[in-house]
Amino acid sequence: MNNILICDDERDIVSALRIYLESEGMKVVSASNGKEAVEIMKSPIGDDIHLILMDVMMPEMDGIEAMAEIRKTSNVPIIMLTAKSEDTDKVVGLTVGADDYVTKPFNQVELMARVKSQIRRYTMLGAKGTSQTVTNADMITIGGIELNDKAKEVTLDGNPVSLTPLEYDILKLLMTHPGEVFSPKEIYTSVWKETMIGAESTVAVHIRHLREKLEYDSTNPRYLIAVWGRGYKIEKGTPRERKT
Repeated sequence: MNNILICDDERDIVSALRIYLESEGMKVVSASNGKEAVEIMKSPIGDDIHLILMDVMMPEMDGIEAMAEIRKTSNVPIIMLTAKSEDTDKVVGLTVGADDYVTKPFNQVELMARVKSQIRRYTMLGAKGTSQTVTNADMITIGGIELNDKAKEVTLDGNPVSLTPLEYDILKLLMTHPGEVFSPKEIYTSVWKETMIGAESTVAVHIRHLREKLEYDSTNPRYLIAVWGRGYKIEKGTPRERKT
């Protein structure tokens, strides 16, 4: 059973979300503001949460601040609940660590599709088999980055790197096609499994997060390269040297 944390100060929305999620066999935990959500994630209950639905505008602590705090200790998927007019909040939310967003009033089918997609990705990323045999096909190495697709683990120069499910999928896409340039829309379609207007800014935010985790100097990347006007690629073989 998947456990979902709903954080929203509007009781009607929490009630509707609870009905949707429980009808799909999921268990719901709720919080009425960001502060409560952070406290839940720091408690033993937080270890069993598989996804968070987080409203942006809330009293005491808003959703943006709560996400930033949660991201210090957890890579659990976070889907923002935003109003149509909150475009700035969407960008800021993705910047601080949200994986996706759903616009209010939300469609039940779309909401559940996004929830299931994020949980599936998170579950796969966290799957670690102690007796599994890792084959060469499961390992991708480019420079100092090593991706173990069997264990869903990434290391940089031998040190483990903690990635969100979306960050992992983007990195895997680029590493399995070294030197190939993918446009933001191609990345979004491949990773999110859907088409969307505004994919450029969404993908750019996640690429920036990857650079912050995989590049010693994110302003002068060695691995994740932007090709002006076309998209992104990961360098083949040995990455280019950093400028001195």
